[in-house]
Amino acid sequence: MPMPAVAAETPALARENTVYRKVIRRIVPFLILCYVASYLDRVNVGFAKLQMSDDLGFSEAAYGLGAGLFFIGYFLLEVPSNLVLQRVGARTWIARIMISWGLVSAAFMFVTNEVTFYVLRFLLGAAEAGFYPGVILYCTYWFPSHRRARVIAMFMSAIPVAGIFGNPLSGWIMDTFHGVNGWQGWQWMFLLEAVPALLVGVITLFYLDDGVRDAKWLTDEEKAVVERAVADDSAHQTVHGRVRDAFREPKVWLMCLIYFCFVMGQYALTFWMPTFVESTGIEGNVTIGVLSAVPFVAALIAMNLFGRSADKRRERRWHLVIPSLMGAVGFSLSAVWNGSTALSLTALSVAAAGVLTCAPLFWSLPTAFLGGTAAAAGLALINSVGNLAGFVSPYMIGALKDATGSASIPMYVLALTLVVGAAAVLTAEKQVVNR
Repeated sequence: MPMPAVAAETPALARENTVYRKVIRRIVPFLILCYVASYLDRVNVGFAKLQMSDDLGFSEAAYGLGAGLFFIGYFLLEVPSNLVLQRVGARTWIARIMISWGLVSAAFMFVTNEVTFYVLRFLLGAAEAGFYPGVILYCTYWFPSHRRARVIAMFMSAIPVAGIFGNPLSGWIMDTFHGVNGWQGWQWMFLLEAVPALLVGVITLFYLDDGVRDAKWLTDEEKAVVERAVADDSAHQTVHGRVRDAFREPKVWLMCLIYFCFVMGQYALTFWMPTFVESTGIEGNVTIGVLSAVPFVAALIAMNLFGRSADKRRERRWHLVIPSLMGAVGFSLSAVWNGSTALSLTALSVAAAGVLTCAPLFWSLPTAFLGGTAAAAGLALINSVGNLAGFVSPYMIGALKDATGSASIPMYVLALTLVVGAAAVLTAEKQVVNR
């Protein structure tokens, strides 16, 4: 497929590249750390299910509903949270979000029935609402659109990193601490894995800067370089102004549809991966944890390669369509090969590489045309509507498994959803997807 030519590096661009390497080193690793803590607390319920469902008598559908209720609280408070972040500053608000979700996550150790499980999942989503779109908005303060795909891909590396390290860690905690102090392994897991969010939340208050002007680690000349790059990029944004302007923009709703399709696949993997691996005949929480990490290794490699390529070539459409179709193929093959651990892991690796690559590349699209208050509202709207798939996906899988007794049918539904997402990207206006 034809790709745009890569521009030659001028002295001014070389200087800008040097400054941005410094900005990336300062900001991105810390944001990755924050997101690892976030994702660990969001999806460790997938590992807790291996013990908790038996201990508390949860059905597959009950677990799926509880896992998905996180996103109802998330949906309701996403836009208000992002508007508050824009008003009070990223440093204070992101710290508040992290400390809140750490406390709620630790409270999961006290779950005794379906009702408390549902309530805490809802509260966890409400506590975490605004973190992800807040970080995306924060990135627009620092990076022009043609640098964001790589940066957001690096930031979203936290998802596979959380899977690579979090899954084995969760399995180890559940096996090692089971019965200590009379608590179950899953109770210890919720308590211990909440600690990083609390610690990083406090550190955020001292480490993060609200914007370029507040960055004491940049010289005045370096601040000017960053501000000029962001200002030049903002001149191309077409949707500014009030909150309602974002709600009235058709492109925003198209972005909601595309992101919804991608998130359907993303949370199928993160909430059900341990169960998928266990269903192939694997036993032992640590072994399941190690094998569950394999697809996330493939995803970590793929999402950064695609992100670099998309920024280098300044092309978005095919860099989104191809991973989406990879995800569809991977889910379909995992349904065909579900009797073999090796083949199933191979298929899930293809699915993870495709699905988790889509999200970071996707966010370069809405940030290319949204600006001002409309960006705060629009990004939160897209993320909240898209993340409703986080409710639909796990509940759909659990309900279909209970109703049909088959693990293959949900995989085919996920594959079809990703094909719809790829088709929606192809229908998007060229000026939106190729900037």
